[in-house]
Amino acid sequence: MPSSTSKPTRIAVLADSDTRWKWGALTAARIAPGPSMEAAEREDAQVGFELSGFLLRGRATPTARQLAEVGVTADSLREVTSVEFLRAMAEEEYDVLVLALVGGGVQAMLHGLGHAWEGRTSRPVVVTGYVGVVYEKLADGLLLRHGADLVLANSRQDAERFRAVYEGVGADASSVTEVALPFLGGETYTGEHDPYTVVFAVQPSVPDNRRDRLYLLDRLIRHARLHPEREVLLKLRSRPGEHTTHIEELPYQKLVQRLDPPANFRLVYGNMGEVLDRTDLLVTISSTAALESLHRRIPTVVLTDLGIREVLGNHHFVGSGCLASWDQLDAGHRPVPDEEWVARQGVAADGTYAGAFDAARERIAELLARTGGLAPLAPYYTPETAPGYLPGILARHHLGPDGAPLPGAPAHDKEPGPVRQIVRRAARGAYRHGVQRVAPVIRRMGEL
Repeated sequence: MPSSTSKPTRIAVLADSDTRWKWGALTAARIAPGPSMEAAEREDAQVGFELSGFLLRGRATPTARQLAEVGVTADSLREVTSVEFLRAMAEEEYDVLVLALVGGGVQAMLHGLGHAWEGRTSRPVVVTGYVGVVYEKLADGLLLRHGADLVLANSRQDAERFRAVYEGVGADASSVTEVALPFLGGETYTGEHDPYTVVFAVQPSVPDNRRDRLYLLDRLIRHARLHPEREVLLKLRSRPGEHTTHIEELPYQKLVQRLDPPANFRLVYGNMGEVLDRTDLLVTISSTAALESLHRRIPTVVLTDLGIREVLGNHHFVGSGCLASWDQLDAGHRPVPDEEWVARQGVAADGTYAGAFDAARERIAELLARTGGLAPLAPYYTPETAPGYLPGILARHHLGPDGAPLPGAPAHDKEPGPVRQIVRRAARGAYRHGVQRVAPVIRRMGEL
């Protein structure tokens, strides 16, 4: 890895949504050489890397506001198709590549990159992982990520589970590297603010029905009325018209319009860390915001009102000491987190977070310094091991079974002209409208 006196390390991040861009960009900053991310935030620090951002074109491509909210500025940023990205990787030189994608996207890129880099004597170190808590599709998501040089696990618990899955199918588990969530940080909670502030952190897809969402809104508003001396905030993920990792068919800002909240109830957007700066009680169903809050030792509640269920994701917090209901909160209950559970989640509330990415940085340095370069990418899934599964994943990204772009793939042979760019933007807008507006209406009509 380049030293502080050589040229900066070049890191590319490919992301397919606002949340994954946040994870990918912040992970790049954490694993980059040179000063720590915290030190690099000082004006006099020498940043040890150059960040090139690639946003995979689709319904959830983040907006400028969502990108700015992350707090990491890319040296270059462009929107691409899968084939355009692979062409860029064949033509441009990078030291590290972070794939911040859904599992199928990671697998397709691994095969596409293998084809793009065929015959090359050097290639970037490829890094991937998860943006938060892994509570569903563990085997499926992990095996789709197999083949990257580093598969980052956000906690000791996840690292153990990841290795067990890989070893259980006979796949190489050496890529699994324990780190922590890259967006943890901020000042430790020291006491109540004036006014005392309760924040409910929403999730785009949980719960997924109007009844449960209206119930949560009603309880939050009821809590605000019960405690007029408190400020009660509904922390929203996106503004109307913006798109997130998960489709949000029933935005809270629309549901609340039919209600009559008190003056101490407000909707807020923006960076979660900034909201936590003034939070005295963080409430959620299962958002990773709970882990951010626990890291800062802010009183944190994972709601049980709708049950403790895998579909909600709050089953992950069994044993955390944070599970409670609105009735308990209204009565004054304040949870006390289980320190052992917190430590296993990579939250590092004990002050060890500063070294959480050391192993990943050392591993990347070792791979970059390897004599003769890196071996070709070798995913577990191949046309031989998964002939009924892999071709479909690759085809969705316009790739053939060998990872080569299929004939007629978008922008396979040339950059789009002005007319093609206009048509593409119009088609993309129509697609997003269909996914975000028309399809939910049709589904709701079908439920009548």
